[in-house]
Amino acid sequence: MNNIRTVSDTKKAFYNFHTRPINSIYNRVVEELLVEMHLISVNTNYNYDPFYALGVVTAFDRFMQGYSPEEDKISVYNALIEAQEEDPNKYRTDAKGLEDAVRQMSASELLSWICLSTNIDGTQKWQDYLRGISEESKFKYSRLFAIGLFTLLEIVDTELIKEKEKRTETLKKVCQALNLPEEKFMKDIDLYLGNLERMSQTLSAMEDTLNAMKKKREQRSLEKENNSNTLKNSSEGSN
Repeated sequence: MNNIRTVSDTKKAFYNFHTRPINSIYNRVVEELLVEMHLISVNTNYNYDPFYALGVVTAFDRFMQGYSPEEDKISVYNALIEAQEEDPNKYRTDAKGLEDAVRQMSASELLSWICLSTNIDGTQKWQDYLRGISEESKFKYSRLFAIGLFTLLEIVDTELIKEKEKRTETLKKVCQALNLPEEKFMKDIDLYLGNLERMSQTLSAMEDTLNAMKKKREQRSLEKENNSNTLKNSSEGSN
């Protein structure tokens, strides 16, 4: 029997794949994603599915927005997946495939499709995952899976972010159709949206601070130049 990986094993693997320091502002994001994915992947009921992959990719891209340098961001993403002993390219490919598949649908068509009431040409392989999830009593639900499903709904109906009543009604239908834990699903999405808002505020505050510092440097440089010119003119006038 194989030994189950520990959190320490996964963290060690991550830092073997990504050897550069992580920007302190994003350190908590990376740490939480790493541990969350670890706990999901070592669960005996875990089975990879593209909706979970979309959740991982979306959460990473949105919470790591603004990370610099870009090549480090790519390295961090790859290390997160590889530390779980999975393929980062598969996650990206499946996430994009799902997004592309739903862009052709209206909001009502997508909801009906997710709830297994409608079949749409060219999307059967994706819907088969949902049907399997709805029939699997031991399905390993996770916040990242919820984010993946919500991302699809958000693509075709951006009002779901703004209108909580509409969002609640939509997510209830999804949970009932797929036999998902309704209360937990709702809380996970509310927390996700709240965290995105806080991250956006943090980045905005950072940008304001950097702009203020840049302005001060430019002002000091201008003052230094003006003082230098004044001294030069004074010296030339006395000769």
